[in-house]
Amino acid sequence: MKSRKLSRKRRRVTIVSAAAASVVAGVALVPNWSAGAAVTDDPTVDAATKATFQKLADAVFTDRTQALVDDSSAGKHGNKGHHQRTSGFSGKVRLSGTQSREEKSALTQLRGRKAVLAKLGEKYSAAKTNVTLDATQVKGRQAKVAVTETTTLTYRKIRGNEPKTTGFQAHHELTFKADHKGNWQLTGIRGTDDGVAVNQVRKPPVVPQPTARPSTKAPTATPTTKAPSPVPTTKPPTTAPSTTAPSTAAPAPSTTAPTVANSGNPPAAPRSATTTNPPAAPKNFSASGYDYKAMADYAAKHWNNYNPDYPSFDGAGAGGDCTNFVSQALKAGGWKHVPGYVYDYTRWFGNSEIQSHSFIGVNEFSWFALSSQRVTSLANVYQMDIGDVLQVDFNRDGSKDHTMIVTSRTAQGVPYLSYHSTNTYNRSVASIIASYPNANYYAYRT
Repeated sequence: MKSRKLSRKRRRVTIVSAAAASVVAGVALVPNWSAGAAVTDDPTVDAATKATFQKLADAVFTDRTQALVDDSSAGKHGNKGHHQRTSGFSGKVRLSGTQSREEKSALTQLRGRKAVLAKLGEKYSAAKTNVTLDATQVKGRQAKVAVTETTTLTYRKIRGNEPKTTGFQAHHELTFKADHKGNWQLTGIRGTDDGVAVNQVRKPPVVPQPTARPSTKAPTATPTTKAPSPVPTTKPPTTAPSTTAPSTAAPAPSTTAPTVANSGNPPAAPRSATTTNPPAAPKNFSASGYDYKAMADYAAKHWNNYNPDYPSFDGAGAGGDCTNFVSQALKAGGWKHVPGYVYDYTRWFGNSEIQSHSFIGVNEFSWFALSSQRVTSLANVYQMDIGDVLQVDFNRDGSKDHTMIVTSRTAQGVPYLSYHSTNTYNRSVASIIASYPNANYYAYRT
């Protein structure tokens, strides 16, 4: 997805490490702005209280995940007998009345999603959710708690060759408020990823609608030799391409204004249907010369273990790291750099220091991939195979919002996708469609 901020991955590691140390020491992470702000009546957030914050968060997301598990395969100890864990909290730390209603609504929505998936031939036989507390910030009678949710769902074997599991990792911020007795109530939950998780009930993030058309004029500003910040944009480019010859080496930014103009408007991708059992569109895995297994292997390795050779845009706002991740996987499978000016959508390159907008931007990637003829559009999302790419326009405004790559496909024709923001591995296309039935989908054969 899009992002307009630099990666904060390294800083997040530092924060998480500090948070872990604070939990051991039993000391809350109190930001500078709250120092000295407490009064005698303000409640204390000690190690035991923070542990209860974590347990309540774990209960909330466990309940949400369990709502997706198939009742008929649950057995004696499965979902049919699953007691909502959040109902066991009262007294010092509990759900507020408003949040209780929010969770009830969320569980109803997720059970409906489970029913839709069952009709599409997909069920989950088991689920496991684990929530860790990353940091706690306290100001008077309000606490903000950062947590990481790690969830794994086991596919129930209906066709027989589904992947074993699908998994994701998501980050959330929980808001707690204390009443006059010092009892804490969970009053809000906010996802801090620009994410698309299987148990997500909030609306997914969208990228602003492009408002400009590319210019045929060369840029007026002279590009600097210093690597610019990798800031993606959803607006069509206003610069022209460089005449620099393609190279497989890590590209440097152009130091002179390009002299060859782009040819008109960016190419538009046709929408793909989402109906099951479409006409066959077998993929020739040897014709292109790309290594599609390498693409899938890269995604499997780095879906939740970011490659330090690239910056991360996860959690940076306005989109996330999804297109950056897919471009890395395609590059691992043989896509070559096309160096030039970063704003030129006919160029494609990325490394630790600089990335073209087509490498990290949702719409720019589509424009590059189609104009370069590295992809062709597929009529139906169920025609996708390993290494193919799926993009989604959640609010159908004409601007694509999310990019994913196919990492598995059953013999019966169900593709499974992996992506960043939220970090997810082997989620079926059926699950994506069940979660966002009104979105527009764009499938590409790579």
